[in-house]
Amino acid sequence: MSSVDTYFKNIGKGFWTVLLGMKVTMRHLFTPAVTIQYPDARMPIPERGRNRLYVNMDDCIGCNQCGMACPVGCITIETAKSLPTEDLGVTSTGQKKRLWVTQFDIDFAKCCYCGLCVPPCPTECIYMTDVFEFSEYDRDKLNYSFITLTPEEAAQKTEQAKAAEKEAAAKKAAAAAAAAQKAAQTQNAAQPNAQPNPPSAPKPAPSVAPTPQPAPAGAEAAPVSSVTADPQGSKTASSPENVQPPRPQEQAAQAPQELKTNDNPKGSAD
Repeated sequence: MSSVDTYFKNIGKGFWTVLLGMKVTMRHLFTPAVTIQYPDARMPIPERGRNRLYVNMDDCIGCNQCGMACPVGCITIETAKSLPTEDLGVTSTGQKKRLWVTQFDIDFAKCCYCGLCVPPCPTECIYMTDVFEFSEYDRDKLNYSFITLTPEEAAQKTEQAKAAEKEAAAKKAAAAAAAAQKAAQTQNAAQPNAQPNPPSAPKPAPSVAPTPQPAPAGAEAAPVSSVTADPQGSKTASSPENVQPPRPQEQAAQAPQELKTNDNPKGSAD
């Protein structure tokens, strides 16, 4: 193929590509235009679109399930326990309400519109709406409060719940003290004649008899006085009459010494 043929072929491909690209444009060129007059007229929003949240406080029980499911922590909930004499009614699902919701704030400046807070709600009181136009110049205005109580009523319910909690704790402590006192009285009544045992007297020390020693040569055996222990702890000496006589073995050992003493010529008189 010559260079001239290639040149004209490329020109034809260029025109054909332009016609394909302008096909949609040419189709709408002869179609009547319809302009939606926004914001008076709006485009339909998908049913499952995730936009601004809304909370129906008549069905809220203050369980904080939505606050725990929020990944960015933009939901703040505070509750106060109601008194037994107060009737808060029931939700649309028939669940009894037992808590005053004193704070329910959603900071839409933090919200990521993930929708994770909607499924955990047991009463389906929080859900997504079709409202998406709520831009503000001040970020503080994006913090929405949904409670129906006034600030004075919320503070009153909080103080009321604290006072009731303190009273219940005091009653519980008094009941525990009364039970302990009753148990002590019952134990004392079961043992009316029980008296503490007197302290035992110390046992007397055992008496030890002295070991008899052989008398020296030329000396008379002195009477040995035995010592006996008194039951009161004092020691008394017995008389010589109560001393036991020496044994025959001891007498035999002393006899030769006496004889040697008498046979000594230096000991005899001139």
